[in-house]
Amino acid sequence: MDLAVIGLGYVGMPLAKEAVAAGLKVVGLDVDPRKVDALKAGQSYIDDLTDADLDHMLANGFTATLDETVLAECSTIVICVPTPLDEDHRPDLSAVEGASKTVARNMGKDTLVVLESTTWPGTTDELVRPLLESSGLTAGVDFHLAFSPERIDPGNPKYGLRNTPKVVGGYTPACRDRATAFYGRFVEQVVPVSSTREAEMAKLLENTYRHVNIALVNEMAIFCDELGVDLWEAIEAAATKPFGFHKFLPGPGVGGHCIPVDPSYLSYTVRKLGYPFRFVELAQEINERMPSYVVARVQRLLNRHKKAVNGARVVMLGVTYKPDIADERETPALPVARALLELGADLTFADPHVKEWSVDGTPVRREEDLAEAVADADVTVLLQQHAAFDLGMVEAKARLVLDTRGVLTEGERVERL
Repeated sequence: MDLAVIGLGYVGMPLAKEAVAAGLKVVGLDVDPRKVDALKAGQSYIDDLTDADLDHMLANGFTATLDETVLAECSTIVICVPTPLDEDHRPDLSAVEGASKTVARNMGKDTLVVLESTTWPGTTDELVRPLLESSGLTAGVDFHLAFSPERIDPGNPKYGLRNTPKVVGGYTPACRDRATAFYGRFVEQVVPVSSTREAEMAKLLENTYRHVNIALVNEMAIFCDELGVDLWEAIEAAATKPFGFHKFLPGPGVGGHCIPVDPSYLSYTVRKLGYPFRFVELAQEINERMPSYVVARVQRLLNRHKKAVNGARVVMLGVTYKPDIADERETPALPVARALLELGADLTFADPHVKEWSVDGTPVRREEDLAEAVADADVTVLLQQHAAFDLGMVEAKARLVLDTRGVLTEGERVERL
Protein backbone atom coordinates (compact mmCIF):
# COMPACT_ATOMS: atom_id res chain seq x y z
CA MET A 1 0.00 0.00 0.00
CA ASP A 2 1.18 3.54 -0.75
CA LEU A 3 -0.60 5.23 2.14
CA ALA A 4 -2.27 4.48 5.44
CA VAL A 5 -4.41 7.23 6.96
CA ILE A 6 -4.96 6.92 10.71
CA GLY A 7 -8.12 8.76 11.79
CA LEU A 8 -10.98 8.73 9.30
CA GLY A 9 -12.67 12.03 10.06
CA TYR A 10 -12.83 15.53 8.60
CA VAL A 11 -9.06 15.56 8.00
CA GLY A 12 -8.27 11.97 7.17
CA MET A 13 -11.00 11.29 4.62
CA PRO A 14 -10.30 14.28 2.30
CA LEU A 15 -6.64 13.24 2.37
CA ALA A 16 -7.56 9.68 1.44
CA LYS A 17 -9.89 10.93 -1.31
CA GLU A 18 -7.22 13.03 -3.04
CA ALA A 19 -4.58 10.32 -2.68
CA VAL A 20 -6.89 7.75 -4.28
CA ALA A 21 -7.71 10.20 -7.08
CA ALA A 22 -3.98 10.51 -7.76
CA GLY A 23 -3.68 6.76 -8.18
CA LEU A 24 -2.29 5.84 -4.75
CA LYS A 25 -3.31 2.63 -3.03
CA VAL A 26 -4.82 3.79 0.26
CA VAL A 27 -6.04 2.10 3.44
CA GLY A 28 -7.81 3.90 6.29
CA LEU A 29 -7.37 2.85 9.91
CA ASP A 30 -9.68 3.88 12.76
CA VAL A 31 -10.61 2.66 16.23
CA ASP A 32 -14.32 3.35 15.73
CA PRO A 33 -16.07 0.32 14.19
CA ARG A 34 -19.09 2.46 13.25
CA LYS A 35 -16.95 4.60 10.94
CA VAL A 36 -15.26 1.59 9.38
CA ASP A 37 -18.60 -0.15 8.81
CA ALA A 38 -20.13 2.99 7.29
CA LEU A 39 -17.21 3.47 4.90
CA LYS A 40 -17.29 -0.16 3.81
CA ALA A 41 -21.00 0.26 3.10
CA GLY A 42 -20.35 3.38 1.01
CA GLN A 43 -21.99 5.71 3.52
CA SER A 44 -20.19 9.01 4.12
CA TYR A 45 -20.54 10.80 7.46
CA ILE A 46 -18.65 14.01 6.66
CA ASP A 47 -19.69 17.04 4.61
CA ASP A 48 -16.76 17.09 2.20
CA LEU A 49 -17.22 13.50 1.01
CA THR A 50 -20.35 12.40 -0.81
CA ASP A 51 -21.51 8.81 -1.08
CA ALA A 52 -20.60 9.02 -4.78
CA ASP A 53 -17.06 10.12 -3.84
CA LEU A 54 -16.79 7.20 -1.48
CA ASP A 55 -18.09 4.75 -4.09
CA HIS A 56 -15.37 5.99 -6.44
CA MET A 57 -12.73 5.51 -3.75
CA LEU A 58 -13.88 1.98 -2.97
CA ALA A 59 -13.93 1.11 -6.66
CA ASN A 60 -10.31 2.26 -6.89
CA GLY A 61 -9.02 0.16 -4.04
CA PHE A 62 -9.64 2.19 -0.89
CA THR A 63 -10.33 0.07 2.17
CA ALA A 64 -11.15 0.90 5.78
CA THR A 65 -10.12 -1.32 8.65
CA LEU A 66 -9.73 -1.74 12.40
CA ASP A 67 -6.67 -3.96 11.88
CA GLU A 68 -3.48 -2.10 12.72
CA THR A 69 -1.25 -4.73 11.13
CA VAL A 70 -1.99 -3.20 7.70
CA LEU A 71 0.52 -0.48 8.61
CA ALA A 72 3.38 -2.89 8.04
CA GLU A 73 2.49 -2.93 4.33
CA CYS A 74 2.46 0.87 3.87
CA SER A 75 5.27 3.09 2.63
CA THR A 76 3.65 6.23 4.09
CA ILE A 77 1.57 6.62 7.26
CA VAL A 78 -0.26 9.88 8.01
CA ILE A 79 -1.73 10.49 11.47
CA CYS A 80 -4.94 12.56 11.37
CA VAL A 81 -6.41 12.00 14.83
CA PRO A 82 -8.22 14.61 16.98
CA THR A 83 -6.32 16.89 19.34
CA PRO A 84 -9.00 18.46 21.57
CA LEU A 85 -8.69 20.26 24.89
CA ASP A 86 -9.36 18.56 28.20
CA GLU A 87 -11.71 19.91 30.86
CA ASP A 88 -9.01 22.31 32.06
CA HIS A 89 -8.37 23.68 28.53
CA ARG A 90 -5.05 21.86 28.29
CA PRO A 91 -3.94 19.98 25.15
CA ASP A 92 -5.19 16.40 25.05
CA LEU A 93 -2.72 14.43 22.94
CA SER A 94 -3.90 11.00 24.03
CA ALA A 95 -5.07 10.14 20.49
CA VAL A 96 -1.72 11.20 19.01
CA GLU A 97 0.10 9.11 21.60
CA GLY A 98 -2.10 6.10 20.90
CA ALA A 99 -1.65 6.42 17.14
CA SER A 100 2.12 6.81 17.49
CA LYS A 101 2.35 3.65 19.60
CA THR A 102 0.26 1.80 17.02
CA VAL A 103 2.62 2.92 14.26
CA ALA A 104 5.66 1.90 16.31
CA ARG A 105 4.30 -1.63 16.73
CA ASN A 106 3.81 -2.10 13.02
CA MET A 107 5.98 0.07 10.76
CA GLY A 108 8.97 -1.17 8.84
CA LYS A 109 12.19 0.48 7.69
CA ASP A 110 12.12 3.44 5.28
CA THR A 111 8.52 4.31 6.19
CA LEU A 112 7.47 7.97 6.01
CA VAL A 113 5.41 8.96 9.07
CA VAL A 114 3.62 12.33 8.99
CA LEU A 115 1.65 13.94 11.79
CA GLU A 116 -1.14 16.26 10.57
CA SER A 117 -3.00 16.71 13.87
CA THR A 118 -2.78 20.26 15.21
CA THR A 119 -0.52 20.54 18.23
CA TRP A 120 2.03 22.69 20.07
CA PRO A 121 5.49 23.28 18.56
CA GLY A 122 7.83 20.47 19.52
CA THR A 123 5.24 17.69 19.65
CA THR A 124 6.55 15.79 16.61
CA ASP A 125 10.11 15.79 17.91
CA GLU A 126 9.54 15.55 21.66
CA LEU A 127 6.47 13.28 21.86
CA VAL A 128 5.93 11.42 18.60
CA ARG A 129 9.55 10.67 17.70
CA PRO A 130 10.45 8.89 20.99
CA LEU A 131 7.29 6.80 20.75
CA LEU A 132 8.10 5.79 17.18
CA GLU A 133 11.71 5.05 18.10
CA SER A 134 10.51 2.61 20.75
CA SER A 135 10.23 0.29 17.74
CA GLY A 136 14.02 0.11 17.66
CA LEU A 137 14.16 2.23 14.50
CA THR A 138 15.79 5.68 14.44
CA ALA A 139 14.12 8.76 12.95
CA GLY A 140 16.08 10.26 10.09
CA VAL A 141 18.08 7.04 9.69
CA ASP A 142 15.69 4.09 9.55
CA PHE A 143 12.47 5.99 8.86
CA HIS A 144 11.37 9.49 7.84
CA LEU A 145 9.38 11.77 10.14
CA ALA A 146 7.53 14.99 9.24
CA PHE A 147 4.75 17.34 10.31
CA SER A 148 2.28 18.85 7.85
CA PRO A 149 -0.62 20.79 9.38
CA GLU A 150 -4.10 20.08 8.07
CA ARG A 151 -5.85 23.01 6.44
CA ILE A 152 -9.26 21.49 5.85
CA ASP A 153 -12.14 23.99 5.76
CA PRO A 154 -15.34 21.90 5.83
CA GLY A 155 -17.90 23.03 3.29
CA ASN A 156 -15.55 25.37 1.42
CA PRO A 157 -16.54 25.10 -2.27
CA LYS A 158 -13.41 26.90 -3.53
CA TYR A 159 -10.49 25.50 -1.56
CA GLY A 160 -9.92 21.84 -0.82
CA LEU A 161 -6.87 19.77 -0.03
CA ARG A 162 -5.60 19.71 -3.60
CA ASN A 163 -5.49 23.47 -4.21
CA THR A 164 -4.61 24.63 -0.69
CA PRO A 165 -0.82 25.02 -0.24
CA LYS A 166 0.60 22.27 2.01
CA VAL A 167 3.18 23.28 4.61
CA VAL A 168 5.72 20.52 5.33
CA GLY A 169 8.47 20.36 7.95
CA GLY A 170 10.79 17.39 8.43
CA TYR A 171 12.83 16.04 11.33
CA THR A 172 15.81 16.18 8.95
CA PRO A 173 16.18 17.74 5.49
CA ALA A 174 15.88 14.26 4.00
CA CYS A 175 12.64 13.71 5.94
CA ARG A 176 11.31 17.02 4.63
CA ASP A 177 12.21 16.15 1.05
CA ARG A 178 10.56 12.74 1.30
CA ALA A 179 7.35 14.28 2.69
CA THR A 180 7.42 17.08 0.11
CA ALA A 181 7.65 14.54 -2.70
CA PHE A 182 4.79 12.52 -1.20
CA TYR A 183 2.36 15.45 -0.95
CA GLY A 184 3.49 16.74 -4.34
CA ARG A 185 1.79 13.72 -5.91
CA PHE A 186 -1.68 15.16 -5.21
CA VAL A 187 -1.32 18.73 -3.85
CA GLU A 188 -0.71 21.56 -6.29
CA GLN A 189 1.71 23.54 -4.09
CA VAL A 190 3.90 22.23 -1.28
CA VAL A 191 5.62 24.74 1.02
CA PRO A 192 8.68 23.24 2.75
CA VAL A 193 9.91 24.84 5.99
CA SER A 194 13.04 24.35 8.07
CA SER A 195 11.77 21.85 10.63
CA THR A 196 8.70 20.31 12.21
CA ARG A 197 8.53 23.16 14.74
CA GLU A 198 8.03 25.85 12.09
CA ALA A 199 5.31 23.76 10.47
CA GLU A 200 3.59 23.25 13.83
CA MET A 201 3.80 26.96 14.61
CA ALA A 202 2.44 27.97 11.19
CA LYS A 203 -0.83 26.20 11.89
CA LEU A 204 -1.22 27.78 15.32
CA LEU A 205 -0.36 31.21 13.94
CA GLU A 206 -3.03 30.96 11.21
CA ASN A 207 -5.82 30.25 13.65
CA THR A 208 -4.59 32.50 16.45
CA TYR A 209 -4.66 35.37 13.95
CA ARG A 210 -8.32 34.63 13.22
CA HIS A 211 -9.15 34.06 16.90
CA VAL A 212 -7.73 37.43 17.99
CA ASN A 213 -9.38 39.39 15.18
CA ILE A 214 -12.75 37.76 15.76
CA ALA A 215 -12.43 38.68 19.43
CA LEU A 216 -11.70 42.27 18.41
CA VAL A 217 -14.93 42.66 16.42
CA ASN A 218 -16.91 40.72 19.03
CA GLU A 219 -15.85 43.16 21.73
CA MET A 220 -16.57 46.06 19.40
CA ALA A 221 -20.06 44.65 18.79
CA ILE A 222 -20.79 44.86 22.51
CA PHE A 223 -19.82 48.50 22.98
CA CYS A 224 -21.05 49.64 19.54
CA ASP A 225 -24.51 48.49 20.55
CA GLU A 226 -24.33 50.75 23.61
CA LEU A 227 -22.89 53.61 21.55
CA GLY A 228 -25.66 53.32 18.97
CA VAL A 229 -23.17 52.56 16.19
CA ASP A 230 -24.00 50.08 13.41
CA LEU A 231 -20.80 48.01 13.51
CA TRP A 232 -21.85 45.93 10.51
CA GLU A 233 -22.03 49.04 8.36
CA ALA A 234 -18.73 50.29 9.77
CA ILE A 235 -17.03 47.00 8.92
CA GLU A 236 -18.29 47.11 5.32
CA ALA A 237 -17.07 50.68 5.02
CA ALA A 238 -13.63 49.76 6.38
CA ALA A 239 -13.45 46.79 4.01
CA THR A 240 -13.49 49.15 1.01
CA LYS A 241 -9.87 49.98 1.82
CA PRO A 242 -7.82 47.99 -0.69
CA PHE A 243 -4.85 47.48 1.63
CA GLY A 244 -4.10 47.05 5.32
CA PHE A 245 -7.50 45.69 6.36
CA HIS A 246 -9.04 42.21 6.38
CA LYS A 247 -12.73 41.86 7.18
CA PHE A 248 -13.77 39.87 10.24
CA LEU A 249 -17.36 39.70 11.47
CA PRO A 250 -18.82 39.37 14.98
CA GLY A 251 -20.99 36.43 15.94
CA PRO A 252 -22.41 34.37 18.81
CA GLY A 253 -19.03 32.81 19.58
CA VAL A 254 -16.41 30.73 17.81
CA GLY A 255 -16.77 27.10 16.83
CA GLY A 256 -15.24 24.32 14.78
CA HIS A 257 -12.20 22.14 15.13
CA CYS A 258 -9.59 24.93 14.96
CA ILE A 259 -10.30 28.43 16.27
CA PRO A 260 -11.66 27.53 19.73
CA VAL A 261 -8.88 24.98 20.26
CA ASP A 262 -5.64 25.83 18.45
CA PRO A 263 -4.80 29.11 20.23
CA SER A 264 -4.98 27.27 23.55
CA TYR A 265 -2.21 24.99 22.31
CA LEU A 266 -0.07 28.03 21.63
CA SER A 267 -0.94 29.59 24.99
CA TYR A 268 -0.01 26.28 26.66
CA THR A 269 3.39 26.37 24.95
CA VAL A 270 4.09 29.94 26.04
CA ARG A 271 3.04 29.22 29.62
CA LYS A 272 5.65 26.46 29.75
CA LEU A 273 8.18 29.28 29.30
CA GLY A 274 6.90 30.91 32.47
CA TYR A 275 4.63 33.72 31.28
CA PRO A 276 1.12 34.10 29.84
CA PHE A 277 0.24 34.69 26.20
CA ARG A 278 -2.00 37.64 27.02
CA PHE A 279 -3.36 38.28 23.51
CA VAL A 280 -4.63 34.73 23.16
CA GLU A 281 -6.02 34.47 26.67
CA LEU A 282 -7.88 37.78 26.37
CA ALA A 283 -9.29 36.73 22.99
CA GLN A 284 -10.42 33.44 24.52
CA GLU A 285 -12.15 35.30 27.34
CA ILE A 286 -13.98 37.63 24.93
CA ASN A 287 -15.07 34.93 22.50
CA GLU A 288 -16.25 32.63 25.27
CA ARG A 289 -18.32 35.51 26.65
CA MET A 290 -20.32 35.92 23.44
CA PRO A 291 -22.92 33.18 24.03
CA SER A 292 -23.80 34.81 27.36
CA TYR A 293 -24.03 38.17 25.63
CA VAL A 294 -26.39 36.69 23.02
CA VAL A 295 -28.66 35.40 25.79
CA ALA A 296 -28.56 38.80 27.50
CA ARG A 297 -29.65 40.42 24.25
CA VAL A 298 -32.52 37.92 23.94
CA GLN A 299 -33.59 38.87 27.46
CA ARG A 300 -33.44 42.54 26.64
CA LEU A 301 -35.39 42.09 23.41
CA LEU A 302 -38.16 40.20 25.18
CA ASN A 303 -38.22 42.68 28.08
CA ARG A 304 -38.82 45.55 25.67
CA HIS A 305 -41.99 43.75 24.62
CA LYS A 306 -43.00 42.97 28.21
CA LYS A 307 -42.08 39.29 28.09
CA ALA A 308 -39.82 37.15 30.25
CA VAL A 309 -37.47 34.46 28.98
CA ASN A 310 -39.10 32.06 31.43
CA GLY A 311 -41.89 30.41 29.46
CA ALA A 312 -41.09 32.26 26.23
CA ARG A 313 -41.08 30.26 23.01
CA VAL A 314 -37.59 30.61 21.54
CA VAL A 315 -36.54 29.05 18.24
CA MET A 316 -32.85 28.87 17.34
CA LEU A 317 -32.03 28.90 13.63
CA GLY A 318 -28.84 26.98 12.83
CA VAL A 319 -26.96 24.95 15.44
CA THR A 320 -23.82 24.07 13.45
CA TYR A 321 -20.62 26.04 13.80
CA LYS A 322 -20.61 27.38 10.22
CA PRO A 323 -23.13 27.69 7.35
CA ASP A 324 -24.29 24.85 5.13
CA ILE A 325 -22.55 21.94 6.85
CA ALA A 326 -23.60 19.45 9.53
CA ASP A 327 -20.51 19.95 11.72
CA GLU A 328 -21.46 20.79 15.32
CA ARG A 329 -17.97 20.72 16.85
CA GLU A 330 -17.56 23.46 19.48
CA THR A 331 -20.69 25.21 18.18
CA PRO A 332 -21.63 28.32 20.17
CA ALA A 333 -25.26 27.23 19.81
CA LEU A 334 -24.68 24.80 22.67
CA PRO A 335 -23.84 27.33 25.43
CA VAL A 336 -26.55 29.67 24.10
CA ALA A 337 -29.14 26.90 24.34
CA ARG A 338 -27.89 25.79 27.74
CA ALA A 339 -28.33 29.29 29.17
CA LEU A 340 -31.78 29.74 27.62
CA LEU A 341 -32.96 26.43 29.04
CA GLU A 342 -31.64 27.38 32.48
CA LEU A 343 -33.72 30.57 32.25
CA GLY A 344 -36.84 28.53 31.53
CA ALA A 345 -37.24 29.12 27.81
CA ASP A 346 -39.44 26.79 25.77
CA LEU A 347 -36.66 26.04 23.29
CA THR A 348 -36.77 24.53 19.80
CA PHE A 349 -34.36 24.57 16.88
CA ALA A 350 -34.44 24.54 13.09
CA ASP A 351 -31.49 23.29 11.04
CA PRO A 352 -31.66 21.56 7.64
CA HIS A 353 -28.36 19.79 8.32
CA VAL A 354 -29.06 18.47 11.83
CA LYS A 355 -31.86 15.99 12.38
CA GLU A 356 -31.44 15.48 16.13
CA TRP A 357 -29.87 17.77 18.70
CA SER A 358 -29.56 17.72 22.46
CA VAL A 359 -28.12 19.88 25.22
CA ASP A 360 -26.30 17.98 27.94
CA GLY A 361 -28.35 14.90 27.15
CA THR A 362 -31.69 16.73 26.98
CA PRO A 363 -33.23 16.51 23.48
CA VAL A 364 -34.30 19.79 21.89
CA ARG A 365 -37.35 19.60 19.64
CA ARG A 366 -36.65 20.13 15.95
CA GLU A 367 -38.97 22.40 13.97
CA GLU A 368 -39.99 20.94 10.62
CA ASP A 369 -41.89 23.97 9.26
CA LEU A 370 -39.68 27.05 9.45
CA ALA A 371 -42.42 29.55 8.59
CA GLU A 372 -44.73 28.17 11.24
CA ALA A 373 -41.92 28.01 13.79
CA VAL A 374 -40.86 31.65 13.49
CA ALA A 375 -44.47 32.86 13.39
CA ASP A 376 -45.29 31.01 16.62
CA ALA A 377 -42.10 31.85 18.53
CA ASP A 378 -41.90 34.81 20.86
CA VAL A 379 -38.35 35.35 19.64
CA THR A 380 -36.24 33.85 16.85
CA VAL A 381 -32.47 33.70 17.33
CA LEU A 382 -30.56 33.44 14.06
CA LEU A 383 -27.27 31.74 14.92
CA GLN A 384 -26.26 30.40 11.51
CA GLN A 385 -27.25 31.68 8.07
CA HIS A 386 -27.75 28.41 6.18
CA ALA A 387 -28.55 28.97 2.51
CA ALA A 388 -31.67 26.84 2.95
CA PHE A 389 -33.20 29.43 5.28
CA ASP A 390 -35.63 31.83 3.62
CA LEU A 391 -34.40 34.96 5.38
CA GLY A 392 -37.00 37.17 3.70
CA MET A 393 -39.72 34.99 5.15
CA VAL A 394 -38.06 35.13 8.59
CA GLU A 395 -38.07 38.93 8.46
CA ALA A 396 -41.71 38.99 7.35
CA LYS A 397 -43.20 36.44 9.74
CA ALA A 398 -41.11 36.41 12.91
CA ARG A 399 -42.46 38.35 15.87
CA LEU A 400 -39.01 39.28 17.16
CA VAL A 401 -35.58 38.35 15.82
CA LEU A 402 -32.06 38.58 17.20
CA ASP A 403 -29.74 38.33 14.20
CA THR A 404 -26.24 37.31 15.33
CA ARG A 405 -24.87 37.20 11.76
CA GLY A 406 -25.81 40.62 10.41
CA VAL A 407 -27.76 39.24 7.44
CA LEU A 408 -31.22 40.65 8.17
CA THR A 409 -32.49 44.20 7.85
CA GLU A 410 -32.60 45.83 11.26
CA GLY A 411 -35.96 47.28 12.17
CA GLU A 412 -38.67 47.38 14.78
CA ARG A 413 -38.82 43.59 15.13
CA VAL A 414 -35.25 42.72 14.11
CA GLU A 415 -32.14 43.49 16.13
CA ARG A 416 -28.61 42.72 14.99
CA LEU A 417 -25.89 41.71 17.38
